[in-house]
This record gives sequence, structure tokens and C-alpha cells, in this order.
Amino acid sequence: MNDSPYAIQTQSLTRRFDEVVAVNQLNLTVPRGVIFGFLGPNGAGKSTTINMLIGVLPPTQGKAWVAGFDVREQPIEVKRRIGVVPESLGLYQRLTAVEQIELVGRLHGLRVPEIRARIPALLDLLELGDKADKMILDYSQGMLKKTALACALIHAPDILFMDEPFESVDPISTKAIKAVLRDMVRQRGTTVFFSTHVMELAERFCDQVGIIHQGKLAAVGDIPTLRAQAELPPDAPLEDVFVRLVGAETGAESGLNWLTNAPAQS
Repeated sequence: MNDSPYAIQTQSLTRRFDEVVAVNQLNLTVPRGVIFGFLGPNGAGKSTTINMLIGVLPPTQGKAWVAGFDVREQPIEVKRRIGVVPESLGLYQRLTAVEQIELVGRLHGLRVPEIRARIPALLDLLELGDKADKMILDYSQGMLKKTALACALIHAPDILFMDEPFESVDPISTKAIKAVLRDMVRQRGTTVFFSTHVMELAERFCDQVGIIHQGKLAAVGDIPTLRAQAELPPDAPLEDVFVRLVGAETGAESGLNWLTNAPAQS
């Protein structure tokens, strides 16, 4: 599938942990050159899906292709073409940003002169230049995320995976990271695949969204398509779309009815 038009494709992708089915028969296609938001609440299966796609976690059953390569059969080819910003970030606290980025670049097989030629542009792009020689343990959460992103970009990947990339990040850092990601998509045709439970972020930032709920893919498409699928008005917030498409109204309404119908205390 090396000539596939899709950056990511899965076929009945499933992962079980003992009796728990974390991801259930996932059939998903993500075009090349888009910002794709994988949307769902905590525990929906977002991180498990990413970990299967990047080769960290083997599927229980099903198949997945990333950049046209089979994740299980061709893991090295997949890893050459992806960058990953995990939720845990995975940074060495007693390195500087420059040292951390150089380490990751060398692990990707880049030569040191090439890495050192790329680092200044990355640092400037992510507004890290004035802090690049300080140890990571002194960084704010926003600086940590930007350092992790620089590490993920040093080898110019075709596909970038990010797990909850804006969690606990200040607005200024969030804006800078978004600008970098948009430029990558527009100028290089990079595909950005990130997980989030923040509806507003997905609505404003993504070209396409996939909604996962209790391990199952509930819907996928651009926001107008999802609104139409949910039979909601064109200006309906994504939160309402999500609730309609995953069929969560019944539980929410029953709880609210109990609260609103409770007798007032005299």
C-alpha cells in the first residue's frame, strides 16, 4: 500500500486488555496533508489507537498502514516517516533543549552537522532560542511541549502524531504551536494527527475530525459534514454534534431531569 493516497488507514483495528476492549474494530482513513483531530473523552481509546499506529502497542487483531506501510510488518519504515509527541513528552530533564533535539536526531540516523544546521531554525520557529541552553528541568509546560515538538520535527516527518498536545499549555505557547503545525501542513504537506477531548480546539483547528466513543468510531469527516450527519444546524457547536452522534443524550437528560424535578427545600 505504499502508493496509498491516505496517510493513515486501519482495517478492523482492535486492542483488548484482558476483558476490556479499548479499541473495537476501528476502520479509519486519514488523507495526506490535513490536520486531523481524534476526539473523545478520557478512556475512549484515543491513546491506545495512537500507540498502535506508531508501533508501540501491537493490535489484538486487524491491520493498520501509516505512510503506506504496514505497522506490524514494516515498523522501521513507519518510524522513519513519523514524528511523535507523546502525552508524557519523554524528555530527559538534565539535558538542554539543544542536547535533547540532537539526541533524537541522531536516533533517527541524521548526521550531526545536518542536525546542528537544522536546530537554530527549529528553535526560532518555536520561540525557544533564548532558553535553548538551559536544562529542561527548569522549563514551563509550554516550553516542554515546544521542545518535544522540535524533537518530533528534527527529521522532517511526513506524519506527526500528538497525544493531547495542548493539555496544560499556556495560550501563548498554544498559539505558537498551532502556527507551526499549520505551516507544516500548508508548506510541506505534512499530516498532523492529534488526540484531544477539547471540543473547541477540534472545531477551530482541524480540517477533519474522527469521534471515538467507548472504543468505537462514531463518525468521521469535516465539521459541516458531521453537523449534517447529526441533523443539527450549520452553527451548532461541536459539543452538541458529539453528544448526538455518540447517542449520549439519554444518560445526560435522565440525570438532569432528576435534578430539575427534585422538590425545593422549604
